[in-house]
Amino acid sequence: MVLSCQDIGKSFGDITILSHISFHIEDYEKAAIVGINGAGKTTLLKVIVGEYPADEGLVTFGKGTSWGYLAQHGALNTDYTIYEELLSVKQDLIDLEHKMRTAEAQMKHAQGAALEELMESYSRLTHQFETRGGYIYKSELVGVLKGLGFDNEDFDKPVNTLSGGQKTRVALGKLLLQKPDLIILDEPTNHLDLNSIAWLENYLLNYKGAVLIVSHDRYFLDRVVSKVIEIDQTKSNVFSGNYSQYARKKEQLRVAYMNAYLNQQREIKHQQEVIEKLRSFNREKSIKRAESREKLLDKIEVLDKPTEVRADMKLTLEPAIVSGNDVLQIENMSKSFGSLHLFSGLNLDIKRSEHVAIIGDNGTGKTTLLKILNGLEQADTGTFKLGTNVEIGYYDQEQQLLHPEKTLFEEISDTYPDMSNTKIRNTLAAFLFTGDEVFKQIKDLSGGEKGRLSLAKLMLSNANFIILDEPTNHLDIASKEILEDALNSYTGTVLYVSHDRYFINRTATRIIELCGKEFFNYMGNYDYYLEKKITPAEELVITDTAPTESKLDWKAQKEEQALRRKRENDLKKCEDMIADLEEKLSAIDAKMQLPEIACNSAELGKLTKEQTALQEKLDEQMELWETLA
Repeated sequence: MVLSCQDIGKSFGDITILSHISFHIEDYEKAAIVGINGAGKTTLLKVIVGEYPADEGLVTFGKGTSWGYLAQHGALNTDYTIYEELLSVKQDLIDLEHKMRTAEAQMKHAQGAALEELMESYSRLTHQFETRGGYIYKSELVGVLKGLGFDNEDFDKPVNTLSGGQKTRVALGKLLLQKPDLIILDEPTNHLDLNSIAWLENYLLNYKGAVLIVSHDRYFLDRVVSKVIEIDQTKSNVFSGNYSQYARKKEQLRVAYMNAYLNQQREIKHQQEVIEKLRSFNREKSIKRAESREKLLDKIEVLDKPTEVRADMKLTLEPAIVSGNDVLQIENMSKSFGSLHLFSGLNLDIKRSEHVAIIGDNGTGKTTLLKILNGLEQADTGTFKLGTNVEIGYYDQEQQLLHPEKTLFEEISDTYPDMSNTKIRNTLAAFLFTGDEVFKQIKDLSGGEKGRLSLAKLMLSNANFIILDEPTNHLDIASKEILEDALNSYTGTVLYVSHDRYFINRTATRIIELCGKEFFNYMGNYDYYLEKKITPAEELVITDTAPTESKLDWKAQKEEQALRRKRENDLKKCEDMIADLEEKLSAIDAKMQLPEIACNSAELGKLTKEQTALQEKLDEQMELWETLA
């Protein structure tokens, strides 16, 4: 056991954040803490590491356990270069190496007993150096830096000149190189691109220690953790398995608890009605029976009504008019900023109802492309064309389309001047803005609140082509799932940029990777992309240098996708047929066991004939199922 939390409680003033939080982390275990925004996840981490004192309970680390903590905004600010900052973690090895070199120099001039003593000392030093990884620490350091997205030319940059996200990555690198028995991470993927996140996943999976993570990245949690600690309404629940397994178990428990609550409420209401009826008879015996029932009713431990997470946040997206089949066509587009060349020769066609995700490393130009499509930037070369009746709705990750000095109410009413005050308030309430909150200025909102306001504006737009830039940033898991469900039921066209692989996997029907200044096309979701991703030389490149080959390959991929859907549908029909035939055969078996049938040879013969025919059909379907499966 590396960590134990027993009955942890924490309040701020009259507001209870945590109560009776209990769990433990074993050696080498990888665990996640999940919950909606404001549930107390970061507060719990700060209690564990001693930044906040617990009001109640006990935090215990295993004897001799070392731990390291990376806060959500764990930025550094030093005069060291990036390489020097990480090298400082290995100061003990640097000191050992210095002693070894000193001993080597002294041995050149020593003789006799002094030489033997130096050789013994040197042998001890080299053994320590080797066992602590002295011969690999520099390559390990470079591997961590490159894994976290730093290039060789970045190594000499002073830390105090970096952006906040880059500083956090340096802090993460330092923590990983320290190799404590327990790593505690708060939103470690926030400032990483997809390649760096994949690298971190593999690093943590193979880490010879325990890990405790707070993260909204569900794909990351699915890959890394085997235990989920949920904070819900100040209390904790522990689930074994990864995030998806937790979500399924949570839903099963929610349904079971809701059913138990509704059944108890029905029983309470029934008993109250019986008691009232008995009292209405106004007889001694009936009154006593009523009192007896009342005593039993008072002893019932009444279940609390289950609260639906974000049940009051409503997001419905539906286009006002249907667009033409051709929604967007980009031809030979390029964009640079000075000497920074983002992309060139881009060609892309998007059809109605497609849900297209653009992925790629940070700095490749994904957001810039979306800004060009929305008139916020100008392309250097090339053109884009919108199809017939296409109306764009744009969600900007930087929220530049919101006006900081306006209130929430003014932001909606100025954009939609014909909308009634009641509808404006109802719309804002659907996104959890109620009462006087609607008169807060936008500049005073958190990132998550601005995101919800932008989604509210998007819902009102009735656009048939939605363009989204990192729509899940600042959203908690429950809000992400609401957005996913809304997009999946949306009949219009969607183009978005996202680093959220779980979100992409649930909502994308096609993936465009922006890599090496070019587009690479995949006709499926994120799992399909991972399955089909090949070397850049072999990938389908959407550029005008090979338009014919591009269109042919794209058509082939679409045909393959259609064929795969047909096979899946055929398999489902086959499975339904098998279930139906097995049910009919079971019914015949049961019928043949009946005494009145068993003695009736004519009826038995008829049933046997029917049974044989059904069994033949079942055999045929089983053979077909094997082929399809």
